[in-house]
Parts: sequence; structure tokens; C-alpha cells
Amino acid sequence: MSQAKTVVDNDALYVQRLTLGDYETNAYLLRCPATGAGVLIDAPDEPAYLTALVRGQTIKYVLLTHAHPDHIGALDAVRALGIPLGAHAGDSSGLSSPPEHVLEDGDQLRFGQLDLKVLHTPGHTPGSLSFLTGLHLFSGDTLFPGGPGRTASPRAFSSIIASIRDTLLPLPPQTVVHPGHGDATTIAEARAEHETFSDRIQPEGLYGDVLWSPAGKDKGNEI
Repeated sequence: MSQAKTVVDNDALYVQRLTLGDYETNAYLLRCPATGAGVLIDAPDEPAYLTALVRGQTIKYVLLTHAHPDHIGALDAVRALGIPLGAHAGDSSGLSSPPEHVLEDGDQLRFGQLDLKVLHTPGHTPGSLSFLTGLHLFSGDTLFPGGPGRTASPRAFSSIIASIRDTLLPLPPQTVVHPGHGDATTIAEARAEHETFSDRIQPEGLYGDVLWSPAGKDKGNEI
């Protein structure tokens, strides 16, 4: 069942979290309050719902955090409305057609009076991206309350830990992290959880669905 919740609503930014599909995947609709221009981050299942929501709005881009099926189920329907796609080359090969904008680390996307910074955060997938505007980070399946996203090999796990440690955790501690499944956290909370994890001796070859601590939170249904 689709769920929509306003998670940011102030003079600088409006964000609606849309929880869609069997995996309860989060998409995020961001808008500039001054101009009404917006972006859609991810396009999970329930294409009729998503297209009805964005039709008639000024949506500058649909942006992919990564191209796993639970994040792209409605992508073709959204693109059919004439909304250009931004995605990383590392996650573009399985799409029905190439993105109009191939995104790289450090790119800046403008919508209305707001900028969205592109952060390449590989690990969950090779082309995983996070998006930052002000003190709001949209982390896809890279960082959750309770741990990193699921990984498919020890090498991928090392990559996602490096992405979190070197790219995300240096952000201001009050930065709100909006993940691809479940509820938000903050960089301050993620730093503390990561420190707990780093202080423990980890088994060799660790990967998969890893929690920062054995008693960590359930991260949700990412694939």
C-alpha cells in the first residue's frame, strides 16, 4: 500500500516521502518552496500512483540512487511524462534506455533556487549515489539507521564502508539521512553507530546484511 508523508516543510525545502511497493521502498519528492520546481528521487513500484502525483508539477529530474528493481518499478512510466533521468553510469546498463544525464561525484543539480549535490557512494551497487541539499541527505540503500546497505561480496562491503566513512560521515552531524527504506537518522547517530562497529574485531570476509551492532535496528527490506 502506498504511503505519503511530509518529512520536511519549511521556507527553504519541502520533502515528501513516498513508501511504495512490496519492499516498502522510499521515493522522495523534493520541491523548492519559492518556485515549485522539484525533483523525484527514485521511482519504485506503483506507477499509476507516482505518475498521478507528479503529473502537472514542474519536476526537473527523476534521480536514481541505484537501479535495483525495487527502486525503478515506475521509472519508465515517470520518464514517459517527459521527465529526464539522472543516474550513474555504473547502474545504467540494465535500464530500458540510457539516462539523459550521466551523473558523477560532485555534480550539482539545480531545481528552482536549490542545489542538489551528487555523491558517488558505491558498495550496495557500483553506481550507487546519494544526494545532498542543505542538511538533508538522501542515501538510497547506502546508509540506514542501524547499518550499511546489503552487500554481495567482501569487496563490495569494503567499498560501502569506505563510502560511508569517507563521504557521508564527514557531513555536518545535524544532517538528516533519508534512506531508501524505513525511517530517517542523522549523521551524528550514524557516526556513533559506526564507531561502535569500528571498535569491534570483525570476522574476515564480512559482507551481506550487516548491522553496526548485534542489537542494531532492523534496516528494512532493501535488496
